[in-house]
Amino acid sequence: MGASQTRSGMYQDLADKTGFSPDQIKNLYKRFQQLSGNEETISKENLNSIPALANNPIRKQIVDAFFDKRNQHQGEVGSSEEISFEQFLMVMSHFRPPTLKTTEEEKEALRKEKLRFLFNMHDTDNDGTITLEEYRKVVEELLSKSGAIGLEAAKAIADAAMLEVASTNVPHMAPDDFYEGITFEHFEQILKGLEMESRMHIRFLDVDTTTMRCGKSTS
Repeated sequence: MGASQTRSGMYQDLADKTGFSPDQIKNLYKRFQQLSGNEETISKENLNSIPALANNPIRKQIVDAFFDKRNQHQGEVGSSEEISFEQFLMVMSHFRPPTLKTTEEEKEALRKEKLRFLFNMHDTDNDGTITLEEYRKVVEELLSKSGAIGLEAAKAIADAAMLEVASTNVPHMAPDDFYEGITFEHFEQILKGLEMESRMHIRFLDVDTTTMRCGKSTS
């Protein structure tokens, strides 16, 4: 009884921090235990073993994102070797879609949070800028691993895309100017017209976050 009450209290505390309901957190905790083998933490190896991720061309970026301290809402940087359930839940909270009751201000905050998560996936050295090298790496992996295009062609596409981004963000840049890369502000502008609040979800953990609405359950 005591242990059950303690866990219920833990679920409620995490609900206040993440926006998930206690029932949703309970389901996520069960999945976390499956992944960790009933341990208190999970490692990259645990996530890499998920079958649904096996053929994903950006599997490494997805897995690394869970261990990136920037995504755990703790005001820290760097990467963790293992993460606890609370850290796992903080990362999962980036995938919550809005509800009909979500205000415009809350939707904007939710969108910015998702954009920051995506930006962090590309800004691998945490310098606040997505460089050509970082951008090229992602494009190469997406294109070359699909088998539809060669590595050199993937590099050329990445370079051309980055040049287009540079000309858009710095329209008066001289031909010999060096473009340092995409800042978060530029990243927001690039994706300004993309509706992503409800599209950015996750199913590879056998948990469908499209049904995990923001806020506490009203049922």
